[in-house]
Amino acid sequence: MTKKIKIVQILILTFLTLTVWGTSCNGPVKKDLPNEKEHPKLIKQAGNGNLSCIIQDKVGNLWVGTSDNGLYQYDGKSFKQFGVKDGLSSNDVYCLLEDTAGKIWIGTKAGLSLYDGKTFTNIQIPLPKNLPPNKNPQYQNHWVYSMLQDRKGKLWFVTIDGVFTYDGKSFTFFRIDEAANGFLTDNDKVERIFEDKEGNIWLGGRTNEGVYRYDGKTVTNLQPIDLFQNGPTPKAHNWGWPQLQDKNGNIWFSNWGGAYRYDGNTFTGFTTKDGLPREVTRIIEDKKGNLWFGAADGLRLYDDKTFTHFKDGLINPWIWTILEDKNGNIWVGTRGEGLYLFDGKTFINYTENKQ
Repeated sequence: MTKKIKIVQILILTFLTLTVWGTSCNGPVKKDLPNEKEHPKLIKQAGNGNLSCIIQDKVGNLWVGTSDNGLYQYDGKSFKQFGVKDGLSSNDVYCLLEDTAGKIWIGTKAGLSLYDGKTFTNIQIPLPKNLPPNKNPQYQNHWVYSMLQDRKGKLWFVTIDGVFTYDGKSFTFFRIDEAANGFLTDNDKVERIFEDKEGNIWLGGRTNEGVYRYDGKTVTNLQPIDLFQNGPTPKAHNWGWPQLQDKNGNIWFSNWGGAYRYDGNTFTGFTTKDGLPREVTRIIEDKKGNLWFGAADGLRLYDDKTFTHFKDGLINPWIWTILEDKNGNIWVGTRGEGLYLFDGKTFINYTENKQ
Protein backbone atom coordinates (compact mmCIF):
# COMPACT_ATOMS: atom_id res chain seq x y z
CA MET A 1 0.00 0.00 0.00
CA THR A 2 1.46 3.36 -1.06
CA LYS A 3 2.12 6.21 1.36
CA LYS A 4 -0.48 8.36 -0.45
CA ILE A 5 -3.26 5.77 0.05
CA LYS A 6 -2.42 5.46 3.76
CA ILE A 7 -2.72 9.24 4.24
CA VAL A 8 -6.17 9.23 2.57
CA GLN A 9 -7.36 6.37 4.81
CA ILE A 10 -6.15 8.19 7.93
CA LEU A 11 -7.97 11.35 6.87
CA ILE A 12 -11.25 9.42 6.25
CA LEU A 13 -10.98 7.61 9.61
CA THR A 14 -10.32 10.90 11.40
CA PHE A 15 -13.36 12.52 9.73
CA LEU A 16 -15.64 9.61 10.68
CA THR A 17 -14.39 9.63 14.27
CA LEU A 18 -14.99 13.37 14.64
CA THR A 19 -18.46 13.00 13.13
CA VAL A 20 -19.49 10.23 15.56
CA TRP A 21 -17.95 12.10 18.52
CA GLY A 22 -19.76 15.30 17.55
CA THR A 23 -23.09 13.49 17.26
CA SER A 24 -22.64 11.85 20.65
CA CYS A 25 -21.85 15.14 22.35
CA ASN A 26 -24.78 16.97 20.84
CA GLY A 27 -27.27 14.15 21.52
CA PRO A 28 -30.11 13.15 19.21
CA VAL A 29 -31.56 15.81 17.00
CA LYS A 30 -34.80 17.04 18.54
CA LYS A 31 -37.73 17.04 16.14
CA ASP A 32 -39.35 20.41 15.59
CA LEU A 33 -42.99 20.72 16.46
CA PRO A 34 -45.18 20.54 13.35
CA ASN A 35 -46.07 23.71 11.55
CA GLU A 36 -49.53 24.73 10.40
CA LYS A 37 -49.37 22.75 7.13
CA GLU A 38 -47.50 19.56 8.02
CA HIS A 39 -49.75 17.94 10.61
CA PRO A 40 -53.20 16.32 10.40
CA LYS A 41 -56.23 18.23 11.60
CA LEU A 42 -59.44 17.50 13.42
CA ILE A 43 -62.12 18.15 10.78
CA LYS A 44 -65.43 19.34 12.17
CA GLN A 45 -68.63 21.17 11.36
CA ALA A 46 -68.41 24.85 12.31
CA GLY A 47 -70.14 25.60 15.59
CA ASN A 48 -70.02 27.53 18.83
CA GLY A 49 -69.62 24.58 21.17
CA ASN A 50 -66.69 23.66 23.40
CA LEU A 51 -63.84 21.25 23.01
CA SER A 52 -64.71 19.91 26.44
CA CYS A 53 -62.13 17.26 27.33
CA ILE A 54 -58.86 15.58 26.31
CA ILE A 55 -57.25 12.42 27.69
CA GLN A 56 -54.35 10.23 26.56
CA ASP A 57 -54.80 6.48 26.83
CA LYS A 58 -52.25 3.86 27.85
CA VAL A 59 -50.98 3.30 24.31
CA GLY A 60 -50.59 7.02 23.60
CA ASN A 61 -53.74 7.88 21.63
CA LEU A 62 -55.39 11.22 22.34
CA TRP A 63 -59.16 11.20 22.86
CA VAL A 64 -60.93 14.51 22.28
CA GLY A 65 -64.53 15.27 23.23
CA THR A 66 -66.55 18.08 21.66
CA SER A 67 -70.00 19.47 22.35
CA ASP A 68 -71.25 19.37 18.75
CA ASN A 69 -69.03 17.01 16.77
CA GLY A 70 -68.77 13.95 18.98
CA LEU A 71 -65.55 12.13 19.88
CA TYR A 72 -62.18 11.97 18.11
CA GLN A 73 -59.25 9.58 18.45
CA TYR A 74 -55.80 10.85 17.39
CA ASP A 75 -52.98 8.32 16.99
CA GLY A 76 -50.33 10.87 16.02
CA LYS A 77 -50.99 10.36 12.31
CA SER A 78 -54.70 10.96 11.78
CA PHE A 79 -57.97 11.75 13.52
CA LYS A 80 -60.85 9.30 13.61
CA GLN A 81 -64.30 10.66 14.43
CA PHE A 82 -67.04 8.84 16.35
CA GLY A 83 -70.63 9.95 16.78
CA VAL A 84 -74.21 8.82 17.19
CA LYS A 85 -73.93 6.98 13.87
CA ASP A 86 -71.22 4.79 15.43
CA GLY A 87 -73.26 4.00 18.55
CA LEU A 88 -72.28 6.92 20.80
CA SER A 89 -75.17 8.08 23.00
CA SER A 90 -74.79 11.72 21.92
CA ASN A 91 -72.54 13.97 19.83
CA ASP A 92 -72.29 16.29 22.86
CA VAL A 93 -69.34 14.84 24.82
CA TYR A 94 -68.53 16.44 28.16
CA CYS A 95 -66.00 14.18 29.95
CA LEU A 96 -63.72 11.18 29.28
CA LEU A 97 -62.10 8.48 31.42
CA GLU A 98 -59.91 5.46 30.69
CA ASP A 99 -60.39 2.80 33.35
CA THR A 100 -57.76 0.37 34.62
CA ALA A 101 -58.92 -2.22 32.06
CA GLY A 102 -58.21 0.20 29.20
CA LYS A 103 -61.85 0.86 28.33
CA ILE A 104 -62.91 4.40 27.50
CA TRP A 105 -65.89 5.86 29.34
CA ILE A 106 -67.61 8.76 27.58
CA GLY A 107 -69.86 11.13 29.51
CA THR A 108 -72.33 12.83 27.18
CA LYS A 109 -75.37 15.05 27.43
CA ALA A 110 -77.55 11.95 26.94
CA GLY A 111 -75.78 9.69 29.44
CA LEU A 112 -72.91 7.18 29.56
CA SER A 113 -71.21 5.34 26.72
CA LEU A 114 -68.46 2.73 27.06
CA TYR A 115 -65.97 1.95 24.27
CA ASP A 116 -64.09 -1.37 24.42
CA GLY A 117 -61.89 -0.74 21.41
CA LYS A 118 -64.44 -2.05 18.92
CA THR A 119 -67.97 -1.03 19.85
CA PHE A 120 -69.89 1.48 21.95
CA THR A 121 -72.28 0.33 24.66
CA ASN A 122 -74.74 2.87 26.04
CA ILE A 123 -75.38 2.52 29.76
CA GLN A 124 -78.38 3.90 31.60
CA ILE A 125 -77.76 4.65 35.27
CA PRO A 126 -80.81 3.47 37.25
CA LEU A 127 -82.31 6.35 39.25
CA PRO A 128 -83.63 6.04 42.80
CA LYS A 129 -87.42 5.90 42.98
CA ASN A 130 -87.56 8.74 45.51
CA LEU A 131 -85.40 11.10 43.44
CA PRO A 132 -87.08 14.51 42.93
CA PRO A 133 -88.36 14.91 39.36
CA ASN A 134 -86.40 16.97 36.86
CA LYS A 135 -88.58 20.03 36.25
CA ASN A 136 -86.18 21.89 33.96
CA PRO A 137 -87.79 21.85 30.46
CA GLN A 138 -84.47 22.72 28.79
CA TYR A 139 -82.54 19.80 30.25
CA GLN A 140 -84.64 16.66 30.06
CA ASN A 141 -81.59 14.43 29.71
CA HIS A 142 -79.07 12.40 31.72
CA TRP A 143 -76.02 14.61 31.30
CA VAL A 144 -72.74 13.28 32.76
CA TYR A 145 -70.49 16.13 33.95
CA SER A 146 -67.45 14.40 35.43
CA MET A 147 -66.01 10.91 36.07
CA LEU A 148 -63.37 9.30 38.27
CA GLN A 149 -61.96 5.87 39.04
CA ASP A 150 -60.67 5.92 42.61
CA ARG A 151 -57.67 4.08 44.01
CA LYS A 152 -59.85 1.11 44.99
CA GLY A 153 -61.19 0.74 41.46
CA LYS A 154 -64.64 2.16 42.13
CA LEU A 155 -66.05 4.41 39.41
CA TRP A 156 -67.74 7.72 40.23
CA PHE A 157 -70.15 9.53 37.93
CA VAL A 158 -71.24 13.12 38.54
CA THR A 159 -74.47 13.71 36.60
CA ILE A 160 -77.47 15.96 36.23
CA ASP A 161 -79.34 13.30 38.24
CA GLY A 162 -76.82 13.31 41.09
CA VAL A 163 -73.63 11.42 41.99
CA PHE A 164 -73.40 7.65 41.51
CA THR A 165 -70.75 5.03 42.21
CA TYR A 166 -70.25 1.81 40.26
CA ASP A 167 -68.46 -1.29 41.59
CA GLY A 168 -68.49 -3.18 38.30
CA LYS A 169 -71.86 -4.77 39.00
CA SER A 170 -74.31 -2.14 40.22
CA PHE A 171 -74.78 1.61 40.60
CA THR A 172 -75.30 3.26 43.99
CA PHE A 173 -76.67 6.74 44.54
CA PHE A 174 -74.25 8.88 46.59
CA ARG A 175 -76.06 11.57 48.58
CA ILE A 176 -74.19 14.87 48.93
CA ASP A 177 -76.32 17.44 50.73
CA GLU A 178 -80.09 17.67 50.91
CA ALA A 179 -79.96 21.43 51.49
CA ALA A 180 -77.69 22.33 48.56
CA ASN A 181 -79.17 23.89 45.46
CA GLY A 182 -78.97 22.03 42.18
CA PHE A 183 -77.36 23.62 39.16
CA LEU A 184 -79.86 22.58 36.48
CA THR A 185 -82.12 20.29 38.52
CA ASP A 186 -82.80 19.60 42.21
CA ASN A 187 -80.50 16.59 41.98
CA ASP A 188 -77.21 17.83 40.48
CA LYS A 189 -75.56 19.11 43.65
CA VAL A 190 -72.05 19.09 42.17
CA GLU A 191 -70.31 19.17 38.77
CA ARG A 192 -66.69 18.12 39.30
CA ILE A 193 -64.88 15.39 41.22
CA PHE A 194 -61.27 14.68 42.22
CA GLU A 195 -59.42 12.21 44.46
CA ASP A 196 -56.38 13.33 46.47
CA LYS A 197 -53.33 11.26 47.43
CA GLU A 198 -54.89 10.33 50.78
CA GLY A 199 -57.97 8.92 49.09
CA ASN A 200 -60.33 11.78 49.95
CA ILE A 201 -62.95 12.50 47.30
CA TRP A 202 -63.52 16.21 46.61
CA LEU A 203 -66.68 17.50 44.93
CA GLY A 204 -67.89 20.95 43.93
CA GLY A 205 -70.35 22.83 41.76
CA ARG A 206 -71.49 26.31 40.82
CA THR A 207 -74.56 26.63 43.03
CA ASN A 208 -73.11 25.33 46.29
CA GLU A 209 -71.61 27.17 49.21
CA GLY A 210 -68.00 25.98 49.35
CA VAL A 211 -66.74 22.50 48.47
CA TYR A 212 -67.29 18.94 49.76
CA ARG A 213 -64.76 16.39 51.04
CA TYR A 214 -65.63 12.73 51.48
CA ASP A 215 -63.14 10.78 53.62
CA GLY A 216 -64.76 7.39 53.08
CA LYS A 217 -67.17 7.81 55.98
CA THR A 218 -68.59 11.32 56.11
CA VAL A 219 -69.10 14.29 53.80
CA THR A 220 -67.73 17.61 55.11
CA ASN A 221 -68.59 21.00 53.67
CA LEU A 222 -65.68 23.49 53.63
CA GLN A 223 -66.29 27.15 52.82
CA PRO A 224 -63.47 29.37 51.55
CA ILE A 225 -63.49 33.16 51.29
CA ASP A 226 -65.39 34.87 48.50
CA LEU A 227 -63.69 35.59 45.18
CA PHE A 228 -65.24 38.27 43.00
CA GLN A 229 -65.98 37.94 39.30
CA ASN A 230 -65.05 40.99 37.23
CA GLY A 231 -67.80 43.21 35.94
CA PRO A 232 -69.70 46.46 36.56
CA THR A 233 -71.12 44.81 39.69
CA PRO A 234 -68.55 42.21 40.83
CA LYS A 235 -70.27 38.96 41.79
CA ALA A 236 -69.09 36.95 44.80
CA HIS A 237 -68.26 33.24 44.43
CA ASN A 238 -67.13 30.76 47.08
CA TRP A 239 -67.93 27.53 45.25
CA GLY A 240 -65.05 25.55 43.78
CA TRP A 241 -64.40 23.02 41.04
CA PRO A 242 -61.81 20.59 42.50
CA GLN A 243 -58.88 20.35 40.09
CA LEU A 244 -55.70 18.70 41.41
CA GLN A 245 -53.28 18.10 44.26
CA ASP A 246 -49.88 19.68 43.60
CA LYS A 247 -46.38 18.42 44.42
CA ASN A 248 -46.57 20.06 47.86
CA GLY A 249 -49.86 18.41 48.76
CA ASN A 250 -52.05 21.48 48.24
CA ILE A 251 -55.52 21.04 46.73
CA TRP A 252 -56.49 23.52 44.01
CA PHE A 253 -60.00 24.67 43.13
CA SER A 254 -61.26 27.13 40.54
CA ASN A 255 -64.32 29.32 40.07
CA TRP A 256 -65.47 32.39 38.15
CA GLY A 257 -63.53 34.70 40.49
CA GLY A 258 -60.15 32.94 40.25
CA ALA A 259 -58.66 29.99 42.11
CA TYR A 260 -58.06 28.61 45.62
CA ARG A 261 -55.12 26.76 47.10
CA TYR A 262 -55.98 24.67 50.18
CA ASP A 263 -53.13 23.48 52.40
CA GLY A 264 -55.29 21.35 54.69
CA ASN A 265 -56.07 24.24 57.03
CA THR A 266 -56.43 27.46 55.05
CA PHE A 267 -57.77 28.54 51.66
CA THR A 268 -55.63 31.09 49.80
CA GLY A 269 -57.33 32.95 46.95
CA PHE A 270 -55.68 33.92 43.65
CA THR A 271 -57.36 36.64 41.57
CA THR A 272 -56.62 39.34 39.01
CA LYS A 273 -54.42 41.19 41.51
CA ASP A 274 -52.11 38.16 41.50
CA GLY A 275 -52.09 37.94 37.71
CA LEU A 276 -54.78 35.28 37.41
CA PRO A 277 -57.87 36.12 35.31
CA ARG A 278 -61.55 35.57 35.95
CA GLU A 279 -63.41 32.37 35.04
CA VAL A 280 -60.75 29.71 35.57
CA THR A 281 -61.95 26.46 34.01
CA ARG A 282 -59.01 24.05 34.28
CA ILE A 283 -55.77 23.62 36.25
CA ILE A 284 -53.11 20.93 35.71
CA GLU A 285 -49.59 20.32 37.04
CA ASP A 286 -46.89 19.37 34.53
CA LYS A 287 -44.01 16.95 35.02
CA LYS A 288 -41.75 19.79 36.19
CA GLY A 289 -44.19 20.86 38.90
CA ASN A 290 -45.42 23.99 37.12
CA LEU A 291 -49.14 24.75 37.16
CA TRP A 292 -51.11 25.62 34.03
CA PHE A 293 -54.36 27.57 34.28
CA GLY A 294 -56.93 27.68 31.49
CA ALA A 295 -59.33 30.60 31.61
CA ALA A 296 -61.52 32.92 29.57
CA ASP A 297 -58.55 34.84 28.15
CA GLY A 298 -55.99 32.13 27.41
CA LEU A 299 -53.37 29.99 29.17
CA ARG A 300 -51.26 30.90 32.19
CA LEU A 301 -48.13 29.25 33.56
CA TYR A 302 -47.51 29.52 37.32
CA ASP A 303 -44.03 28.75 38.69
CA ASP A 304 -44.87 29.28 42.39
CA LYS A 305 -44.05 32.98 42.05
CA THR A 306 -45.60 34.58 38.99
CA PHE A 307 -48.20 33.95 36.28
CA THR A 308 -47.11 34.12 32.61
CA HIS A 309 -49.88 34.66 30.06
CA PHE A 310 -50.07 32.98 26.61
CA LYS A 311 -52.76 33.38 23.96
CA ASP A 312 -51.01 34.03 20.61
CA GLY A 313 -52.46 31.73 17.95
CA LEU A 314 -55.76 31.05 19.70
CA ILE A 315 -58.76 31.94 17.53
CA ASN A 316 -60.94 31.87 20.64
CA PRO A 317 -58.88 32.37 23.83
CA TRP A 318 -61.46 30.77 26.16
CA ILE A 319 -59.73 27.54 27.19
CA TRP A 320 -61.93 24.73 28.46
CA THR A 321 -59.47 21.87 28.95
CA ILE A 322 -55.70 21.24 29.20
CA LEU A 323 -53.58 18.09 28.88
CA GLU A 324 -49.87 17.38 29.17
CA ASP A 325 -49.14 14.29 27.05
CA LYS A 326 -46.52 11.60 27.73
CA ASN A 327 -43.93 13.56 25.74
CA GLY A 328 -44.46 16.72 27.78
CA ASN A 329 -46.47 18.55 25.10
CA ILE A 330 -49.27 20.84 26.29
CA TRP A 331 -52.61 20.54 24.48
CA VAL A 332 -55.60 22.82 25.01
CA GLY A 333 -59.24 22.76 23.92
CA THR A 334 -61.22 25.96 23.52
CA ARG A 335 -64.63 27.34 22.80
CA GLY A 336 -65.44 26.99 19.14
CA GLU A 337 -64.12 23.41 19.50
CA GLY A 338 -60.52 24.36 18.79
CA LEU A 339 -57.70 21.90 19.50
CA TYR A 340 -54.22 23.42 19.87
CA LEU A 341 -50.70 22.26 20.63
CA PHE A 342 -48.64 24.80 22.61
CA ASP A 343 -45.02 25.07 21.44
CA GLY A 344 -43.80 27.13 24.40
CA LYS A 345 -44.65 30.50 22.88
CA THR A 346 -47.62 30.18 20.55
CA PHE A 347 -50.45 27.77 19.78
CA ILE A 348 -50.49 25.50 16.71
CA ASN A 349 -54.03 24.95 15.44
CA TYR A 350 -55.08 21.30 14.96
CA THR A 351 -58.65 22.09 13.92
CA GLU A 352 -60.26 22.78 10.57
CA ASN A 353 -63.91 23.52 9.72
CA LYS A 354 -65.57 21.64 6.88
CA GLN A 355 -66.13 23.76 3.83
